[in-house]
Amino acid sequence: MPEDTPQTTDLADLLAYAKEPLGQVMYVWGGGWNEEDTGAGTESRHLGLSPAWKTFADAQDATYDFNDHLYEIHHGLDCSGYIGWLLYNTFETKDSQPGYVRLSQEIGPFLEKKGYGTMIAASDIQNYEPGDLLANTEHIFMVLGTYEDGSLLIIHASPPGVRICGTPNAQGETRSQAEVNAENIMQTYYPDWSAKYPTCSTDFSYLTAYDQFRWNPDKLPDAQGFRKKTADAVISYLFSSEN
Repeated sequence: MPEDTPQTTDLADLLAYAKEPLGQVMYVWGGGWNEEDTGAGTESRHLGLSPAWKTFADAQDATYDFNDHLYEIHHGLDCSGYIGWLLYNTFETKDSQPGYVRLSQEIGPFLEKKGYGTMIAASDIQNYEPGDLLANTEHIFMVLGTYEDGSLLIIHASPPGVRICGTPNAQGETRSQAEVNAENIMQTYYPDWSAKYPTCSTDFSYLTAYDQFRWNPDKLPDAQGFRKKTADAVISYLFSSEN
C-alpha cells in the first residue's frame, strides 16, 4: 500500500460519519476549502465537526440564502467540502493531514487513481449501492439506498445545508418513495431543522446526469452487508440507539 494511502475502514464508518453534520451545518459556497480556494481547508482536515458550524446554523432562520454568505468558509460546507470532510473523517486518524477536497467532478477520479474504486459514466450506470458517490461539474452527493420505484435516498450539502433528500422515481415522477421517506426522516430526527427547511427533494438529473464512483470492496469492506441492504435498513442502522 502506498505511503499516502489512508488506512482501510468499513462502509459502516462512511455511512455513520456522513450522518454527523445533518441538521447542524449550513451550505456555504467555499465551505471546507482553504483561503486560496485550491483544496481542503482547516475544518475539512479535522476529525469531528467544527463548533463554528453549529453556532452559525443556530443563528439562521427560514430565510437563509447562501448567496448572502459566499466564501464564509469557516461557517459551513459546500458539496465537495462536505464529501471531502466525510472522506477525511472516514479514513484519517489525526488532524492536519492532506485533505480530500477537490472540485466535485475530480473527487471520484482522485479516489480511483489511489485504487479506491472505479468511475462509471452516467450512461453506463447499472445500479446504485449505499456509499456510491455521484458527481458532475456542478455537484456531488452520496447514495444511502434505493427504493422499488427507482428513486434514490441521498445525503449531500445542498442549499440550505447538509440534509437527506430523495430523487424522483425512475420515470421522473415526484413524491417518490425516497422523497417521502427523506421528509419523514428529517422531520423525525431533526424537527427544528425540518420546520425551517422542509424541502427534501431533488430533480430528475440526479438519476441521469451524474457519473458514479463505486468503491472497491478490498479498500472499503462491508462487513455488515450494507451494499445489498435497502435504504430503510441503512436508515434503521444510522438512527439506532447505538449510532
